Amino acid sequence: MMYPEMDVPRDWMEPEMDPENKVIREEMEQAVRDGVFPGGVLLAVSGGVEVFSAAAGKTGNRPEDHPVMTDTVYDLASLTKPLATVPAVMYLVAKERIDLEAPVASILKDELPPDKKSITWRHLLSHTSGLPAYRPYFETLCNLPQKRRKQALIRLIADEPLVSRVGEKALYSDIGFLLLQYCIEAVTDMAFAAFVTRKVYPGLNVSGLYFPSYKSPLKMNSVIAATEQCAFRGLLRGVVHDENAFAIGGAAGHAGLFGNTGAVAGLLRQFMGAYAGRPAGTWLTREIAAHFLQPDPVSGRTVGFDRPLSSGSSAGRYFDPDHSAGHLGFTGTSFWMELKRRIIVVLLTNRVHPSRLNETITRFRPYIHDRVMELLLRK
Repeated sequence: MMYPEMDVPRDWMEPEMDPENKVIREEMEQAVRDGVFPGGVLLAVSGGVEVFSAAAGKTGNRPEDHPVMTDTVYDLASLTKPLATVPAVMYLVAKERIDLEAPVASILKDELPPDKKSITWRHLLSHTSGLPAYRPYFETLCNLPQKRRKQALIRLIADEPLVSRVGEKALYSDIGFLLLQYCIEAVTDMAFAAFVTRKVYPGLNVSGLYFPSYKSPLKMNSVIAATEQCAFRGLLRGVVHDENAFAIGGAAGHAGLFGNTGAVAGLLRQFMGAYAGRPAGTWLTREIAAHFLQPDPVSGRTVGFDRPLSSGSSAGRYFDPDHSAGHLGFTGTSFWMELKRRIIVVLLTNRVHPSRLNETITRFRPYIHDRVMELLLRK
């Protein structure tokens, strides 16, 4: 098929499936046959209620791999940014422990050089810090003992030349979120993963999102999808795919989070509920949710989330660019939420299995989002 350019139950194979669910499952199965990904799960929420959840394919390409279920766990990759790092910063704002307009150098003391002294929390969240998009820091870090790697990483970031002046323009940056992780740990005096899972998520009634370390891969009853067949680490399953995150222990500000569609949608429901003035957690207020979901005038993104392009967006044609937020993950994951119509679509796949060279998902994403929205909007 040519695409246009542009903890939940396991009983998804029940005979009396809703027609919309059947349509989406068939589309997902066709994507598997077309080689878009070995397997994937799509979950759609409308008005705060799960409308359908469809799974297709297998967790890998080996004969012994299991069929994908609706609770299959995926490496969420860069969804870590809006689903872990952003709520961690939200929490610190809610507790009045940081100011988004404050330079992060104020908490890092002498660790940042003069060219980075004016970088604020907001700059890092909105990708306007001037830091480059990516550097293969793992090539240096993996030659050091584990206990020295985080300190070495902050030195590498500090020495990194800026690609533009602070606040001048937007450039999506993993490095900015690595620096955010370091800042969060400096403020809280806790490891990033521990702070998120012990302090941030409980106050939002969120469960099912995990940070496995590279020494202790994720082990759960739920089946875990494989990611890349790495030339150096072998088959990756339950251990972070991103090399820089792997080098510093598996949990980072830009990658390292794992979960299933139900867990991702559960956190997004909290964001959307707070934005609508119906917060269910103990610390996320409407004011904070609204502030973080407002577009940044320089980047065009929100404070920590992406927004759909007016044309050619991975969200397809139907998400309102002025009232939507979302994010993509390198491993084949994504979510989009439209705030006015209270629609959430979560798509989790392992498109990098067995190789990251498969980029067919760039055509599939807008196609499947359009199919989902067409079904939801006609109800």
